[in-house]
Amino acid sequence: MKFIRLEKVRDGKYLKNYELTYLNKAGREKKYEIVSRKELQDVNDLGAKVSGVSIIATMDDKLLLLHEFRMGVNKRIYNLCAGMIEEHETIEDCIRRELYEETGLQVKKIRSILPPSYSAVAISDVKTYIAFVDAAGSFDDHSSANEDIEKDFYTREQVEKLLESEEFSSRAQLAAYFFTKGSL
Repeated sequence: MKFIRLEKVRDGKYLKNYELTYLNKAGREKKYEIVSRKELQDVNDLGAKVSGVSIIATMDDKLLLLHEFRMGVNKRIYNLCAGMIEEHETIEDCIRRELYEETGLQVKKIRSILPPSYSAVAISDVKTYIAFVDAAGSFDDHSSANEDIEKDFYTREQVEKLLESEEFSSRAQLAAYFFTKGSL
């Protein structure tokens, strides 16, 4: 595939829509639509900046899962605590802020942060970190009026049952699966 051009189609408040044009293996133009959280000038900007973090938090050998209403699918799903890195914020500060804002919990220890990965590579260039943390404290609600979040810690057995019957975001589903296997 050979890149030809990038054109902004729509400039939304949080997402920008772009049309990418490539020359395919058969020598014909292929148009592809994506969304980005960033302003893109050319092909080199695709995936160049990290947008946020997903947080895999545990406490007392239990996994934190959010059961939250997501407008994009018009239903509640199980998800990880996650959020966007603010301008001039370190990833560590973002982890602390997002965990607190969505749950009221504190970060006891950041165990590791994986290198950035693509969140939805089929439709977006959004890249986020995945952080593994030990949490402390108790739940409190600091979420915005636009967030509908139920939060709780779950045992391995409870997570196993949720995986059989409930809907998850893909990252939360992977984290939950590996948690049930004792790999987190």
